[in-house]
Amino acid sequence: MMRKFIVVLTVTLGFVTTAFADEGMWMLNLLKQQKLTEMKSMGLELEDYDIYNPDGSSLKDAVVQFGRGCTGEVISSQGLVLTNHHCGYSQIQSHSSIENNLLDDGFWAKSFDEELPNPGLTVTFIERIDDVTDYVTECLKRDSNEDSLGVFYLSPAYLNKIAIEKVGEEYLKANLGYEVEIKPFFEGNQYYMFTKKIYSDIRLVGSPPSSIGKFGADTDNWMWPRHTGDFSIFRIYANKEGNPAPYSADNIPLQPKRWLKISNEGVDEGDFAMMLGFPGTTNKYYTSGEVAERRDIDNSVRINMREVRQNAMLEEMLNNPEVKIQYAAKYSGSTNAYKNAIGTNWAIDLRDFEGLKKAEEQRLIKWAQDNNEPLYIEALNEIENILNERANLRYRSWMLNEGITRAVEFAAVPTKSSDELADAIESGDGDLEILHENLLNDFNRFANKDYNVEVDKKIAKTMIKAYTSLIDKDKQPEYFNQIYAEFDGNIDKFIDYIFENSIFGNSENINHFLASEAKSAETLRNDPMFLFVKSVREEAADLSRKLSTYNIPFAKARKTYIKGILEMDGPYKHFPDANLSLRLTYGQVKGYNPRDAVAYSHQTTLKGVIEKEDSSNWEFVVPAKLKELYLKKDYGNYKLGEDIMPVNFVATTHTTGGNSGSPVLNGRGELIGINFDRNWEGVGGDIQYLPDYQRSIIVDIRYVLFIIEKFANSTHLIEELEL
Repeated sequence: MMRKFIVVLTVTLGFVTTAFADEGMWMLNLLKQQKLTEMKSMGLELEDYDIYNPDGSSLKDAVVQFGRGCTGEVISSQGLVLTNHHCGYSQIQSHSSIENNLLDDGFWAKSFDEELPNPGLTVTFIERIDDVTDYVTECLKRDSNEDSLGVFYLSPAYLNKIAIEKVGEEYLKANLGYEVEIKPFFEGNQYYMFTKKIYSDIRLVGSPPSSIGKFGADTDNWMWPRHTGDFSIFRIYANKEGNPAPYSADNIPLQPKRWLKISNEGVDEGDFAMMLGFPGTTNKYYTSGEVAERRDIDNSVRINMREVRQNAMLEEMLNNPEVKIQYAAKYSGSTNAYKNAIGTNWAIDLRDFEGLKKAEEQRLIKWAQDNNEPLYIEALNEIENILNERANLRYRSWMLNEGITRAVEFAAVPTKSSDELADAIESGDGDLEILHENLLNDFNRFANKDYNVEVDKKIAKTMIKAYTSLIDKDKQPEYFNQIYAEFDGNIDKFIDYIFENSIFGNSENINHFLASEAKSAETLRNDPMFLFVKSVREEAADLSRKLSTYNIPFAKARKTYIKGILEMDGPYKHFPDANLSLRLTYGQVKGYNPRDAVAYSHQTTLKGVIEKEDSSNWEFVVPAKLKELYLKKDYGNYKLGEDIMPVNFVATTHTTGGNSGSPVLNGRGELIGINFDRNWEGVGGDIQYLPDYQRSIIVDIRYVLFIIEKFANSTHLIEELEL
């Protein structure tokens, strides 16, 4: 209670809140200057170079970016990578069918030959991190004549160009699979270059059935207590020299520079825990106005429109097993951000984020006045003015995006091939056979194995009704005039007409068009689905153009505002917002009190899985073999105390999207769990850390080992690990 009182008092008095021991997503290369002493006082037994050493082996060499949005960890000398079940979900889904449903049944390769390749999946190692702020500053000065708008300082294309310039083309040619990337930090007040090594032959080794890996599904998503075995196992393959290479049957398992040792000792309340990973996006440096915009526009639109879409989608999934497979990943992806928005708005209001950010602004204003730095006050005024001016455009853009572009599948139909074919038919110039093939390929990519035309029609009708009820007619895409002019406002008839008359409406229509000897350019030009898509894109582009006029002045004002904070507080006090770069967070294993008279423990067990079982609800089905192991108390060496099987635990580490799959380590740097979620009460931590509420939800590594050994009988994988 005293700690909370002190924090509230400091905000009230207008002083900066001291960063809590558990707050922050810290740069690995600055641990010694920023957080090493504090981490040691909490239980860390390592030195900073044990965690990050660009010139030798360290823990960072066992942590990878899995795909483009998750984290994984190397856990064996033969390149095994552990990540979340939901991070590998699309790969597991791609190998699934009605006859061989890996999502429902799980998958366990018994040999290297049985491991399944995944085209397009990559695993990225960070070789080193270098501060290149001075270098970028000099390049920006050098190239200022080319930068008439003054935007190079945040441009990925420009920053990556000068990254290659810095290391040289020959360096990249001599180091297969290497890439370099310069990222801006603190809105372009600092820059770091990341040297990466990227592997592209990644094979699925094992995953539990969704009844374990996704137990609780969307009902339990963002919730604690949790009872989910959210893990999957992949393996990195390399050529015979150990270098990255495309998939080949001749490739061999990677022999990594470092892999994690695994501790099966378990965790206790108060234990030190740290996590390395690739957090995606946070907004710690929002102003009070940005907090209000996030709550009242972005989150509110997302909550309202996704609820409409999800209800329609779920009804179809529950009525049809094939649809359930087709739309599982789409539904999960939608609900993830939906619950996040709800939790964020709850936190914004409960903890008065607007007030907290206003206090930070007032502190900077006073400092700026005392130090004769008016530009920081001007930057704050500029931010506020822009937020007010763009509010209506932003609302319309979010409504179009959440209500139509993201929600209606046929709104993503490609139209380039149809336009090229129409041009060729009219001019009589062009290889019609190739253009016909391109059009068919477009259709097949759109109407793929995970697409159901009846589901798309139903959701489209539902979403367009919701969208048109909230946006004025003259602010809707132009083609929507057809709803009122031709169909008397009947959206159901409008959508049915589109599918009945579009060549992309179904496979019969496209085949009939391609089989016709008299293919008409007019048919392509007037295709109702293509007209719908183009109209939506034109409206989106128009809104984007109008909003973009604010982007440059807004970004420059934010850079100036944050520069003021850094000048006021010094270079090592703050951590930069997450941007998918490698970070470290640390804290304690600890439960919490979500509401009055309610206390949550730090640990859940298999008993809780059995208590939640509901055979009539697909989210809470428990596999028969897992129940059998529970009844026999057959837990091997992984039990907690007397015949108790641990499942999940929580820690005060500061995480966000991108930390999914992150290794959770004890003070000796040994793997004790895999991060997979946050609690609903803590998602507002993307804006302001919530020490009383924020918890990372973690799969206990003992549950992972138990499932591999006892449930899957994959003892060969256990033997591969270093316990």
